[in-house]
Amino acid sequence: MAADEVKSYVATHSDWHDEISKGKMFGVLVVKTSDGRIGFLAAFSGNLAGSNVHDYFVPPVYDLLRPDGFFRIGESEISEMNRKVSELQRCDEYVGLKKKLEEIVNDGVMKLAKAKERIKEGKRKRDEIRKSAVLTADEEFALVRESQFKKAEYKRLENSIKEEKRLIQEKLKVFDDEISALKNERKIRSADLQKRLFMKFEMLDALGERKNLIEIFKDTPQVMPPAGAGECALPKMLQYAYINGMHPLAMGEFWCGMSPKDEIRQDGKFYPSCKGKCEPILKHMLVGLDVAPNPLLDDNFKGAKLDILYEDEWIVVVDKPSGMLSVPGKNDIDSVSQRLHEMYPEATGPLVVHRLDMATSGILLAAKDKDVHAALQALFETRCISKEYTAILDGVPACGVGEVSLPICLNPLDRPRQMLDYELGKPALTKYEILKVIGGRCMVKFVPYTGRTHQLRVHSAHRLGLGSPISGDELYGNPSSSSRLCLHASRLVFTHPVTKKVVDIKSPVPFNL
Repeated sequence: MAADEVKSYVATHSDWHDEISKGKMFGVLVVKTSDGRIGFLAAFSGNLAGSNVHDYFVPPVYDLLRPDGFFRIGESEISEMNRKVSELQRCDEYVGLKKKLEEIVNDGVMKLAKAKERIKEGKRKRDEIRKSAVLTADEEFALVRESQFKKAEYKRLENSIKEEKRLIQEKLKVFDDEISALKNERKIRSADLQKRLFMKFEMLDALGERKNLIEIFKDTPQVMPPAGAGECALPKMLQYAYINGMHPLAMGEFWCGMSPKDEIRQDGKFYPSCKGKCEPILKHMLVGLDVAPNPLLDDNFKGAKLDILYEDEWIVVVDKPSGMLSVPGKNDIDSVSQRLHEMYPEATGPLVVHRLDMATSGILLAAKDKDVHAALQALFETRCISKEYTAILDGVPACGVGEVSLPICLNPLDRPRQMLDYELGKPALTKYEILKVIGGRCMVKFVPYTGRTHQLRVHSAHRLGLGSPISGDELYGNPSSSSRLCLHASRLVFTHPVTKKVVDIKSPVPFNL
């Protein structure tokens, strides 16, 4: 309800429409006041319309955009240094010297190449003379002198070019030293300015304890806070609530507008806070509140029976339930791997050959012997194992049959979420076929030709892919559309590494349209 009110309010500001249509994260925090009234706070992440202060929304923890603030003054000084660097790099004398040096180098290469050719040609002629007749001592001496002269002439040319380059380089060094000094000072000032800014963000918890961002992030893997830390919606709202004696009850962040090119965001959908920027901050700020337990830490499958789809002397194939880990995680929650080690204590090697996402159900292949394990992994690596998945999509792609090829990689600030990246991403190819369509949703068969993390989920949800997220996908779609992630590993076909027979395993799909 609070989110709907925020969307309605934002819709009344036509001057924000263009910016918000390109994508913006908003947040709501339901609170109870000291006199028992229930209401909500609203915030946006970062800036809106060039400002971080707007009526209706909570103020920033620290207003870094204040014109008279140290950050704006420091930014102005750094901008002036950028201007000086740019001015030096574009000035006529510097550009002229670089051009002259390039001409000397290119011209020198040509001159030296021609001189070498003349030396070779002279040697060839001298060799012919020596072969054609018996030479006197004076004639031989003359040929040797000619060779020495040509080599000395080449050396003089080489030294002349070097001297020309040296004179130009000395003049350029004056400019380069000044540019390097400015860049180094800019780097130092920028780091110092960022550190001073992070220390201004003094975040409260529910018990009234303050910690600045430097203190909060010092024990995290990144050590220093990332740019923009403390400016997201949830930390702003919690800070405002604590300062004003309000008790937080529930909170969430939702996306408005178009999805970014690299990430996947659906208009109007709620998303978990990013792990890189917000998780360490919220870990501190939620201290003292009665926080709901993390459902991902529930050991729901402790002692549950694993369904075996196929078994022989060398391999075993299980039907992994949705919500169960393939391999052990950080919190010692039960996994398929642990269960198999209990079932087959004499087995050698790691058993599980490949992995399925925790939320994905279906066929999981394991080996009882380390050599068979290595052979099966080699089949996966060489794409000699055929895999099929079945899924329900919240939407219907325009084409009934086709393929998606989008390179993906880990989003380092929001693990385990993956992102599209044409520079750093690994190639990922998925073929698909729509099996059934009912009421604006569809059941689809996926055949992945690569095995990237969250490949099917990203290829389904991204607007450059199918533009229809998998039903129940809490990372890339709408988790409330289904009680689970509707993605199931339904078929696996491979040649048995020992018997050399084709093994074709199928698992019934546990959901339907």
